[in-house]
Parts: sequence; C-alpha cells; structure tokens
Amino acid sequence: MPETDLTLLREAAEEAGKIALRYWKNAPEAWDKGDGAGPVSEADLAVNAMLEDALRTARPDYGWLSEESVDDPARLGADYCFIIDPIDGTRAYLQGDGGFAHALAVTKAGRVVAGVVHMPALGMTYSAVLDGPAMLNGTQITTNTRAEIAGAEVLTSKLSDNPSQWKRGVPGYQRHFRSSLAWRLCLVAEGRFDATISMRPAWEWDTAAASLIAERAGLYTTDREGRPLRFNAPMPQANGLIVANPALHAAFLDELAVLPG
Repeated sequence: MPETDLTLLREAAEEAGKIALRYWKNAPEAWDKGDGAGPVSEADLAVNAMLEDALRTARPDYGWLSEESVDDPARLGADYCFIIDPIDGTRAYLQGDGGFAHALAVTKAGRVVAGVVHMPALGMTYSAVLDGPAMLNGTQITTNTRAEIAGAEVLTSKLSDNPSQWKRGVPGYQRHFRSSLAWRLCLVAEGRFDATISMRPAWEWDTAAASLIAERAGLYTTDREGRPLRFNAPMPQANGLIVANPALHAAFLDELAVLPG
C-alpha cells in the first residue's frame, strides 16, 4: 500500500540523512563521473548502499533504479519499482551547502505512488502518496496561482536564458537556481517559487519523488513538450521539464520552442 511504502521511504530517508551528515563538511572523497554526469562522493555511495540494502530487504519483489547503482533491466518487469537519488545536489553537498536532498520514490505502472524528499541539513521532509496531500514536515502545502510568466520567480539554469530555447525570445521571468532538482520541484510545490523548468534532459531519479509532491500540491509536471512524466522507463529520462500551476504551465508551454530531435 502507498501509505505503508511512504513510512518505509521516510524512515529510510532519515537514516540516509544521518549517514550524509557524518560526511558533510568533513572533506569526503569525491571524483567526477565523466561524460557530463557530474561529481560523486563516498557519501553518495555509502547512502546508496544503505538504501539499497534496507529497501530491497523490505520489498524484495520491487525493482530498483538508482543514480548510483548499475541499472538492472529486471526492474522493467516488476509491478513496483524504487527510484532513488541517494544525494540529489552533490555539488551543493560538497561545497558545504545544506541544499541537498535524498529523493526516494515508489512507482507502479509508470506512476509514482509514494515519494519522499528529505533534506537533513535543513530539517525538512516533503512527502506525498498518490491520493493524499503534499506535506512538509507533516503540514499540508499548496502552490500559488500566478498565471503570467512576466515577473514570475522561476528555478532554472542559465541555459533557459538562451533565446534559441524560446519561440519569441526569453520571457521576463526572474531566474533562480538550486543544485537539487528534487528540491526545486518541492519549493514550487510549497509556493516559495512560481515554477521550475529544465531545458536539459531530466533523469527519473531527480524527478520521481518530487513530481508526486508537486502534483499533489496542485502543479502540472510534464516534459518540455507537455507530455506527462512516466517512470521506470527503459531509458529513464524525460525531454526537459515544466513544473507550474495549470495556467502558468500553459503559458510556458506556449512560449517554449520545440527543438528538433
């Protein structure tokens, strides 16, 4: 049941936080994964090992997809699947910034049914199940209702300021950034920002848990062409990201260029 899985995810995320904080600001060994995949640290791997052991022991019939594990195609035939980012925002983590998260989700038939985004350094835990509200530390959250891009506070990277990404030039939003993509979705879910968009491909482990939290807070979560996000795909990646309330989402969809390929 999603509620039972949510408890399992929450407890595992809290244990992950304890491990991460032991390494945090203590110069953990780190290296670049290459091919533009960014950095990874011994803390990422320690958290991943704990999560894989705890979650797969508790649910041995569930599939497993994690940024820091070798992909096992058996997940594609599983009814349920864990989708995990052991530390989302590793760059922030290595810089001593508290804006890193543990993102844990359970999917069924391509949909997220339970999700937790835990931020141990900030004392924040976002969570949701498929038929329940979006929560932050046990209190329900909802997004805002801003409908226009002009003046909107948007979490995104510098790539979004490239005019080639837009049909009619870069619209007048205010750009902000957070290293953790999962946290960006959650910040929009609680109304602290108006939207988050990504022009780059978005990996499932970055978006799965937070997409459910965003949806249960009243947001639309799609790729940059407006297609709903689906999870536990053979290639676990979406073509960009638009996350905003329905009216603002439609405005972004109308302005974003459709790129070849």
